[in-house]
Amino acid sequence: MNFISVVVFSIVIHGSWSEEQLKFPPSFMFGAASAAYQVEGGWNVSDKGLSMWDKILHDRPELVANRNNGDVACDSYHLWRRDIEMCEELGLNMYRFSISWSRLLPSGFPNHISEDGKNYYNNLIDGLLEKGIQPLVTMNHFDLPMSLQDLGGWANPLIADWFADYAEVVFSLYADRVKYWLTINEAYIQCDGGYHMEAAPFFEDMKLGRYLCNKNVLIAHAKAYRIYDEQYRYKYHGKVSLSTLFFWFKPFTPEDQEVTDLTIEHWEGRYAHAIFSKEGGWPRKLEKLLNDNAKKEGYWHPRLPPFTPEEIELVRGTYDFYALNHYTTRLVRRVNPGEPPGKWFFEGSDELNTVMFKDPSWPSTPVYWFSVYPPGLREQLNWLNATYDVKEIIITENGVPSLDPGLVDTQRLEYYRDYLEQVLLAINDGVNVTGYTAWTLMDNFEWLSGYIAKFGLYAVDFSDPNRTRTPRESARYYSSVIRSRMIHPPQDKTKLNYV
Repeated sequence: MNFISVVVFSIVIHGSWSEEQLKFPPSFMFGAASAAYQVEGGWNVSDKGLSMWDKILHDRPELVANRNNGDVACDSYHLWRRDIEMCEELGLNMYRFSISWSRLLPSGFPNHISEDGKNYYNNLIDGLLEKGIQPLVTMNHFDLPMSLQDLGGWANPLIADWFADYAEVVFSLYADRVKYWLTINEAYIQCDGGYHMEAAPFFEDMKLGRYLCNKNVLIAHAKAYRIYDEQYRYKYHGKVSLSTLFFWFKPFTPEDQEVTDLTIEHWEGRYAHAIFSKEGGWPRKLEKLLNDNAKKEGYWHPRLPPFTPEEIELVRGTYDFYALNHYTTRLVRRVNPGEPPGKWFFEGSDELNTVMFKDPSWPSTPVYWFSVYPPGLREQLNWLNATYDVKEIIITENGVPSLDPGLVDTQRLEYYRDYLEQVLLAINDGVNVTGYTAWTLMDNFEWLSGYIAKFGLYAVDFSDPNRTRTPRESARYYSSVIRSRMIHPPQDKTKLNYV
């Protein structure tokens, strides 16, 4: 299927934008993304082990809308050739996917490497490279082996060594061909969501569990990075980072700037400061606040586990680029007298006594906390550029949900158009953004919303055993941007034509 072999792209240029400013740099990489549990299916084929999502959703199907799960999902385990074909149709420069830890190492440990699992990812990697598409590989995208969760999962400090062993296997199998690596996806959701009944393992332990997970994720990432740095970099010259979910936050009033800065530290700093800052460790203001909170609550030890000097050095600097997952922007303010803080992670924080909300002028989406504010991405990219000595930023997820858009998904098309515009503005500001990865290549299993929320450039017919994939208008638009490497100027949004 070659739905866009010819692209007609007309632009009317006026105002302050020059044609050069409308162009993405020649080396800029356009991509799309997926994740193993969300697309692969094949949950019990061959010798695959159980992931915690496999086990939990079989035991507790009521956790997910319509009692859905990822047993079949998009069936990419069998339909990987079609996935590659879609990437080629779009003209992608890279495709981000994740490896299922329990598919490759059925026990969770390297005592047994699955031949079928190994070959599945070999076929996907080789197939992409044959089409000139770079694989961007995530080692763990939420689907921890259940065998390891039974031993405490991310709350057990030994998981840093278990993850390092897994990473060494992955590098040994695929580092000769894969040049872009992400160790762990969105540790904020893994820890703050997983220990607040919003994600697997579905525990409620926001006082201790999420912070144990938080530190152990950082140590695990660092150990994997050091393995690549010491054993593989000199041979293959690849790049390694971890992807950070980072909503952008703006103060509701000027008086809320301080608490907004703390909110950024609480969301982003807990998962990035130890890696990307010059001093390493926890953000100091946040660490003091959380330690003071623990003392007031009667804890004898800090709830946020301190780093030793050796751990600070282990983690600091373990990156080759900053991988940003950006979706939306929230306003932040302190709670009013007698008002409770936000209950869920996107509503505020009891640690900071804050609430979050959207500006009523921002367009809404079917997900109540998800509003559309494109300038937030540019503001965030400039903040990252000013805050860390990061030489390169890749946007590893960006997209918008819909419920039943059909194939004419106007809001998604406009979302990509407007957010890509902000990426170009940031590049013109001097921020070295080198890639953009749309979430997602196709409709998939979207965690607690099951198959209700649609993020896909391609629609997937989940009632069809063949899981037919069909391009939406947003796919055609995105492909036109990729092939022309240009977008329209902001004054001429109605002047864009494509076929």
